[in-house]
Amino acid sequence: MNQTIVIKVGSSTITHETGLLNLRKIELLAQVLSDLNNFGYNIVLVSSGAIAAGRGKMKLTERPDTLPKKQAIASIGQCELMYIYDKFFSQYSKVVAQMLLTKRVMVDPQLRENATNTIHTLLSYHAIPIINENDSVATDEIIYGDNDTLSAITAKLIKADLLIILSDIDGLYDKNPNLHEDAVFIPVVEEINETIENMGTDSVSNVGTGGMHTKIQAAKIATEAGCDMVIASGKDIRILYDVLDGKAVGTLFKGK
Repeated sequence: MNQTIVIKVGSSTITHETGLLNLRKIELLAQVLSDLNNFGYNIVLVSSGAIAAGRGKMKLTERPDTLPKKQAIASIGQCELMYIYDKFFSQYSKVVAQMLLTKRVMVDPQLRENATNTIHTLLSYHAIPIINENDSVATDEIIYGDNDTLSAITAKLIKADLLIILSDIDGLYDKNPNLHEDAVFIPVVEEINETIENMGTDSVSNVGTGGMHTKIQAAKIATEAGCDMVIASGKDIRILYDVLDGKAVGTLFKGK
């Protein structure tokens, strides 16, 4: 098979409403991704959650409100997040590897080549790379939009076959379904035009930074690179099986 799948989980997918990590969902994520890896898929996980993990570790009741505080809490939280991922993936005999990237890696040709080669080598070792933005030194989190853009760039770099973004919404609607009862669900997007881009709305999550706008921009990056992308609900991680079985779940953006 050897298909390469990039899966992105945002903070809202792996945390409780309290802002603390949802260990049950993280364990299920590790189980499902390990199973998909056993089936023959190359798996790359792009995971948010460092600041959320740091908040829990430091027992902070609110999200840090300054850049130095965010970066410090992210630094603490990244250790916690990777420890938890390593613990859960190890239960299924899987090796994980941490990669922290900044925007500079994506724009510098040499750094970009190094990152690409590293990911491909990790996959050849049957390891599961876990990628996050290097929040402790980067200032581009708002640009990346809770790793939506980062996941698309990663998919483009390694020529992935599919990018799956698990979100707090079950796909693309013509307008925000949380605000409009008559919102219409869009199951398939053949081409991202101005009409589709105008469907982007702000996020309603209080733990993530990305909204539908960043996901549509991520879809543009992925599809222009020939990679299909699916936005699906992260409420039940097992939806990944349905996506890969070709079932009608989420919104499919078709690669060019």
